[in-house]
Amino acid sequence: QVQLVESGGGLVQAGDSLRLSCAASGRTFSTLAMGWFRQAPGKGREFVAAISANSITAYTDSVKGRFTIFRDNAKNTVYLQMNSLKPEDTAVYYCAAGRVNYRWLYYYSPNEYENWGQGTQVTVSS
Repeated sequence: QVQLVESGGGLVQAGDSLRLSCAASGRTFSTLAMGWFRQAPGKGREFVAAISANSITAYTDSVKGRFTIFRDNAKNTVYLQMNSLKPEDTAVYYCAAGRVNYRWLYYYSPNEYENWGQGTQVTVSS
C-alpha cells in the first residue's frame, strides 16, 4: 500500500505556472511508476502524465511542451511542473502510484494505478 499526499494547487491566471508535488510513503518509491490525472467538473478522470521507475515519461497531447513530470527518489516525491497554464487546465489533479505488475504500455489507464492521492485543485482564470 502506498500513501500519497499532493500539494501545490491554487488559483492562477492564464499563462502562469504551478508546480504540483506528490509525496509517497509505504513502498519503495524508486520502483514505482507514477502518474498524474485530472478531473474537471462534470467530466471523467483524464490522464495527464506518467513517469516510469527509470524515468521514462509520457504525456497527453494537450499538455505536451507545457507540463513536465519528474521525480526525486531521494525525497520520495513526484512533481508536475505546469507552465503556460490555460483555463481548460482547471481541474482537480490526482497523483497515482502504479500497481504491482504495472504495464507501461497502458500508462494512460487508471486501471494501472492502485493508490491515489486526495487531489489538489488547480484553477486557471482567463
